Amino acid sequence: MKPFSHNYFIGYINEVTPQYVKVHFPSSNLLHTFHHEGVNFAGGNVGNFIVIEGEEYGFLARITELNLPDSERKEINEKAILEDSTIFHPSGKAELLLTFSIFDPDKIQKTVTQYPHIGAKVYACSDEQIAKYIKEFGNKDGNNTIYAPIGKLTSNNAICNVSLDSLFGRHCAVVGTTGGGKSWTVAKLIEQIVQYTNNKVILIDATGEYEFLTSKSCLLGVDSYFPYQKLSIPDLFYLLRPTGQSQRPILLEAVRSLKIQQIQGQTGVYIKNGALKQPYQQCYNERIAEIENNLCDFDIKLLAQQIKEECVYQGANYNKDMTKWGGYDAKTYDFQTSLIGRITDLLNTQIFNQLLGFKGLPQTHQSIIDVINSFIASNTGTNILRISFENIPPSFSAKEIVSNALANFLLKKARLREFVNNPILLFLDEAHQFLNKNIRDEFFEMHSLEAFDLIAKETRKYGLFLCLSTQMPRDIPIGVLSQMGTFIVHRLINDLDKKAIENAASSANRSVLSFLPILGEGEALLIGVDFPMPLMLKIDEPQRKPNSNTPRLLKVKSLSQSIEHHKSEQARSTSKD
Repeated sequence: MKPFSHNYFIGYINEVTPQYVKVHFPSSNLLHTFHHEGVNFAGGNVGNFIVIEGEEYGFLARITELNLPDSERKEINEKAILEDSTIFHPSGKAELLLTFSIFDPDKIQKTVTQYPHIGAKVYACSDEQIAKYIKEFGNKDGNNTIYAPIGKLTSNNAICNVSLDSLFGRHCAVVGTTGGGKSWTVAKLIEQIVQYTNNKVILIDATGEYEFLTSKSCLLGVDSYFPYQKLSIPDLFYLLRPTGQSQRPILLEAVRSLKIQQIQGQTGVYIKNGALKQPYQQCYNERIAEIENNLCDFDIKLLAQQIKEECVYQGANYNKDMTKWGGYDAKTYDFQTSLIGRITDLLNTQIFNQLLGFKGLPQTHQSIIDVINSFIASNTGTNILRISFENIPPSFSAKEIVSNALANFLLKKARLREFVNNPILLFLDEAHQFLNKNIRDEFFEMHSLEAFDLIAKETRKYGLFLCLSTQMPRDIPIGVLSQMGTFIVHRLINDLDKKAIENAASSANRSVLSFLPILGEGEALLIGVDFPMPLMLKIDEPQRKPNSNTPRLLKVKSLSQSIEHHKSEQARSTSKD
């Protein structure tokens, strides 16, 4: 298609800056949408695309501002507009987005290295031309590039077929206030992945609103659990919050002792009081990799008792026989009483037993580790696994700790390169509930839960791609946001949220962000490394919509009903008195 036909002419360039140009429109009629030979042209309204004719290059720009000269503003009235709109000569400001070859308009250059001249002609840009440019964004693999239609441009209704590699190849973030369409976008993205690729999706559903998106679901704490044996030692520390100087070394020794006891095929705790050290040391040296594997693969029910066994002197008898452990050290034990109390409380807390299986669970409860491993290995056609946290109460930091343990498990698999040949897309809904979280010990020392942060920073090269969704990007660590290569930004009003996006996305300048407060439901800005210009989209509705409706207040059907309801309430109150 030829972008510079006189049939598409709308104005001239009258000012050029490094980032913007100003356009003179000879008539206000040129601002209107028009059709030519069956092709739709959006004209010169704010937000619309225009093309500018140069000597060797053409320029694509977006109109950001329109105005009239001061001398013409006083002429604005209904009669003048209806009788002769040609008396008005608007001017506009447009942001330069990219350049393309005059001789081959489909060949684009994603940076602006040359600039149009004063007097250069300006033309309306067709839907077809914009759609071609969008398909070029992120095209890294020629004909093998996987495209998916996720929506239409709000300016001219052009279909946005975007490269899925450009969306998710550098991690993705979907952000926006409640009611802006964020959940529908997540559902649409998951649908497109399943429809156009063979990759699998793991969805961490914080509130249960994606229940109808897939038939493969696990409800943590109800029908599934995270086995405590797969917790890392840091996860155990998050649960037990040992103090650094006096309790951590004893806790670590207790863990080692229980592992050695298990390796040797013995039941109960490892008795150290007066025992020889040599069998312990020999087993430790021979099986050190197994003992120091950073997992809690021991009988946790014995942990409190084993801590008591660790409270012994390092040498036996008065001669300090270092080949044996001595008797109980009451002073050391006193420092462990609070830790022992927390262990006992943890094992007897129903929430954690349901989530971590400390004391065993019915056979109807399945290990989420087994479910994930089976899901990744299966070829049954089920490509979406939903892991729901909706039944986990906010108490005891249970949600944060279990989700961090789950993320650590996926992180470990990624580091072992298990996803390199078949990438996994990890969707994290309500990400502000899981990221940037800390646990305090009894001395108020902070311990960070960083598993999801590490996934964002490390796993792209290992084939684990993260897509986080949040209504509060200000609560997401800037280090995590900066790892997001693509942003789909729905309506944002809070200045701190907008600032967070501006700091994290290089192409999100203030001109672009000014559109965020006025975006309608389902509308979003697509910003990304592989997208040289921000795109304003209307995201298509997903086939299976998440349950994100807000309960509505009930309306009184009639005045008589309202009166009767009031009388009944009065009567009830009187009877109570």
